[in-house]
Amino acid sequence: MFNWLKNLFGLGEPSGVRARNAKGRFVADDKSTPNVNEAYVDGKTPKKKAPAKRKAPAKKPAAKRGRPRKNTKK
Repeated sequence: MFNWLKNLFGLGEPSGVRARNAKGRFVADDKSTPNVNEAYVDGKTPKKKAPAKRKAPAKKPAAKRGRPRKNTKK
């Protein structure tokens, strides 16, 4: 309902937008501050997404390989 208010006070979800310095390069996290992540604009590390489940592809019938046999029947 008041998403802008939550984001203003830092109660909302992490945005996932990386912070950049004056040259436009990514900023690293400062390990001396454990409760703030400087690598992200809002200071919060986004949660990792669950990996997508893969479907097993349908197997094709084995193709014949090699040289064909000679037909010696007459």
